Amino acid sequence: MEKLDIISFKHDGELHRVWKNVYKIFGSEDLVIIVNDKVEVIDGDGHKWKTKEPAICYFFRQHWFNIICMIRDDGIYYYCNLSSPFIIDQEGLKYIDYDLDVKLYPDGEVLILDRDEYDYNIKDMHYPEEIIQIIKSNLSILLEFIKEKKEPFDNESVYRWYRFFLEKAKNGAERKY
Repeated sequence: MEKLDIISFKHDGELHRVWKNVYKIFGSEDLVIIVNDKVEVIDGDGHKWKTKEPAICYFFRQHWFNIICMIRDDGIYYYCNLSSPFIIDQEGLKYIDYDLDVKLYPDGEVLILDRDEYDYNIKDMHYPEEIIQIIKSNLSILLEFIKEKKEPFDNESVYRWYRFFLEKAKNGAERKY
């Protein structure tokens, strides 16, 4: 397993947030799957905190969103960021956060969050019309994934990846994926 940092920016290039020393457990041309568990997070303003529970994170190259699957005692909570596709370089996995978020609760409730922040930043950061349309289109795609219970919204795939991680961690695997 390979350790790396996740680094998110805002549209204007300002640092938004960094997750330190997460584990990359799968990587292909179009998808990277990360595990984090009680990792240090540094906000753009310097505030530091730690994640509370294990999470399986999906980053896509063909979709403008990423999905954080937080594994809690009462089920999986999904937090989805509308964002640019990822890139990976020597500093880590990077993406641009476009403010708008979707949260899916274990009981099936879906909330669209931070629309006010998104609307404000459209004007403040001068989002191009092309970006606005891409985010709108990808929000629809994401909501369709949720409705159809496509991976990772089927729950079992999240648990499968977490078991895979635990097995590799137990065996001390240092193999790169």
